Amino acid sequence: MKASYGWLRELLSTGAGAPFDAPPSEVAARLTGAGLEVEGQTELGAASRAVVVAKVLAKESHPSRPKLSLVTVEAGRGPERVVCGAPNVPEAGGLVVLARLGTHLPAKGLTLEPREIAGVMSEGMLCSEAELGLRISGGEAGILVLPEGTGAPGVPLSEAVPSSYDVVFEIGLTPNRPDGLGHVGLARELAAIYGRPFSVPSARPSRVDPSLSVEAAVEVVIEDAERCPIWGGAYVRGVTVGPAPLWMQYRLEALGVRAISNVVDVTNWIMLKHGHPIHGFDRARVRGGAILVRRAAHDEPVQTLDGVERKLSSDDLVIADRQGTVALAGVMGAEGSGIQPSTTDVIIECAYFTPRGVRRTSRRHGMHTESSHRFERGVDPGDTTRVLEDTAALLCEVAGGTAAPAVKLYGPGVPAPAPVRLRKATMDALLGIDIALTEARTLLGRLGCVEVHATDSELTVTPPTHRPDLAIEADLIEEVVRMHGIDAVPSVVPAIRPAAPRSHARLENALVASAIGVGLSQSLTYAFTSKEALAALGAPPAAFTLMNPLTEDRSVMRTSLLPGLLDALRHARRFGVEDVRLFCTGARFLPEAAGGKLAEERKSLAAVLAGSRGGSLSRPEPIDVYDAKGVAVEIIERATHRKVTVRRAEPRPEHLHPRAAGALFVDEHQVGSFGMLHPRVEQLLELGGPAAVIELDVAALEAAGASTPRYRPIPTLPAATRDIALVVSDDIDAGDVGRAISEAAGELCESVELFDLYRADNLGKDRRSLAFHVVYRDPRAATDPERAKTLTDSEVDQRHAKVVTLVRERFGAELRA
Repeated sequence: MKASYGWLRELLSTGAGAPFDAPPSEVAARLTGAGLEVEGQTELGAASRAVVVAKVLAKESHPSRPKLSLVTVEAGRGPERVVCGAPNVPEAGGLVVLARLGTHLPAKGLTLEPREIAGVMSEGMLCSEAELGLRISGGEAGILVLPEGTGAPGVPLSEAVPSSYDVVFEIGLTPNRPDGLGHVGLARELAAIYGRPFSVPSARPSRVDPSLSVEAAVEVVIEDAERCPIWGGAYVRGVTVGPAPLWMQYRLEALGVRAISNVVDVTNWIMLKHGHPIHGFDRARVRGGAILVRRAAHDEPVQTLDGVERKLSSDDLVIADRQGTVALAGVMGAEGSGIQPSTTDVIIECAYFTPRGVRRTSRRHGMHTESSHRFERGVDPGDTTRVLEDTAALLCEVAGGTAAPAVKLYGPGVPAPAPVRLRKATMDALLGIDIALTEARTLLGRLGCVEVHATDSELTVTPPTHRPDLAIEADLIEEVVRMHGIDAVPSVVPAIRPAAPRSHARLENALVASAIGVGLSQSLTYAFTSKEALAALGAPPAAFTLMNPLTEDRSVMRTSLLPGLLDALRHARRFGVEDVRLFCTGARFLPEAAGGKLAEERKSLAAVLAGSRGGSLSRPEPIDVYDAKGVAVEIIERATHRKVTVRRAEPRPEHLHPRAAGALFVDEHQVGSFGMLHPRVEQLLELGGPAAVIELDVAALEAAGASTPRYRPIPTLPAATRDIALVVSDDIDAGDVGRAISEAAGELCESVELFDLYRADNLGKDRRSLAFHVVYRDPRAATDPERAKTLTDSEVDQRHAKVVTLVRERFGAELRA
């Protein structure tokens, strides 16, 4: 909602009170503090305070440039001459806008400096609307020519046309405050905030013809009084359609409404002023001399003012004449029903349409207009007469018409608001502070509530018709504390039971940092999934089912993090993204071990790898189980600084491939698993290809403990290395072979690393070659360098021979040359 500070100031300065002079920044702060948040404010037409009205004394052609004019003006300092290239410079006596030397024009980012134009010195510039920033659309071509009598020469434009300068607030209104959708409502709110008297300005037409009447001008028939309980009309004859006055045009433009013509601009002006949309009908175009408020026929065709052909529903309320629909009630007029340049007689409609009906029509046809925005929230049914009288008076003023002496209301009307009781005990209990009932009475009175009954302990008031949101006691309490000042309510920290410390938080953060460090991207997934997805993965059955799930795909609490990640993988592949590296952390919701009703929220980490393993010097190869192993081990070791061992997963998780699955251990604690997904899972979840997954149990890692990295001196003695290639059966784990090598090599073995896996027909069926790199060094080299010695070849060969003997005996391994 855009609101004009200048307009609010005018409304608050009328009447017997002192002029309202609070600065815009203060007004914005007070409105925000009262719950009508001012999200921003913009200064418009700032140059109008620096430029002045000037009277043209003479106009002559430039001596060397025929398209330029030398214009002599008078603006309070004697004759001044400017060079002007506009084609619409008025003759002597016309009024224009002069910017003298040194004037800054913010709209153009220009400061006028002395300059010679084709040999003639110009003492300023005659300004256009675009240069002054007065119109959204940029304004007409040429300079701004003011109507006669706009202001005396030398007067700033902001004084001659006050609406040429303004500060516009952008207010974020909540849907329950329709009264804030008009400047009268905002001014009423500010009056209550500042404790100022306020009355809605009333207006009566300046020219009235007693022979005119709404009843004689048009017949009105309300066929659906439930959807339209009030239809009001006013009649103005003899208007002349033309441009609206500048003060009206500039204010409408500042509020984002394009100026069209005086009659149309009046209807927009009244809507922005009162927050109550109105519609003007050309009486000559009302066919059959009647206006009908009725339901549309099924599939009744209509072309609305936006040029769209629509088929109506029998639930749509329309305004019609004897031959067809002329407007969608509360939403938009029909093509041809509006004001035309030839219009002379205007029937003004101001109605109350029930919010739910307008909302249904607006949603059904995808039309959100300024009118529907207000009717959907509920306009004031009590201001119909005042709005019609104000419209008729303004039409007579700016369009030269003559009004009927009285407006006419049709329909049964809207029931008066029901009285609401306010009890002091309830107010104090709800707010937690003591506000005197006398103060509450005063504050509610400022807001327009009428006292019905009062005692020492309670108060009964009738809410005003412009506040449909005041219906129950809590609504009144909210208004009292809002006007009292929410900032005045003391902040008291309630006593709370401290939560148990999250011992795993540091480890969880370290795991996240490690996963990102190895190239994975963090994904945020739902804690909900489906029973079918859990069953496909062989995860524990869901122990907790949602009572009102959004969809069946998210109907249970997850017992595994994989469904969410695999869902992300499926969507990525459908959009052509093949290489996926994702992980997520969160809770798995498992039943309590003691059989309680609450869930054990077990923190976990899961990851999915899919696509190709990139290589700068080789062709990309598909991700396999070894990629998953490397990522999993690296994440754990970076986060915990503990050595990870990999073993065969026993029993094998159902969702992993039988020949590509492993378990992760820290000491003797199993902390997770990894592997390639089983083809059955790929098919059930429609993944469209293979993928590797990792699952880590954060709680198990916490139990295993993390170690603090310790400094180890760099060995000063050289190491002795041996490579050994062993041919073993496929069912023997490489990890078991590596541990056997370390065991046989004894204390001289510093490290054992698997660096190659090879398969070939000449090795035999179901056999493979595992190549290990073994490093031998005196263990005292890092701890006691003075006593350490360099190992001899014979010492190393003796230990290495034990290695060969052990692996042959334990695994039936054969040395591969």
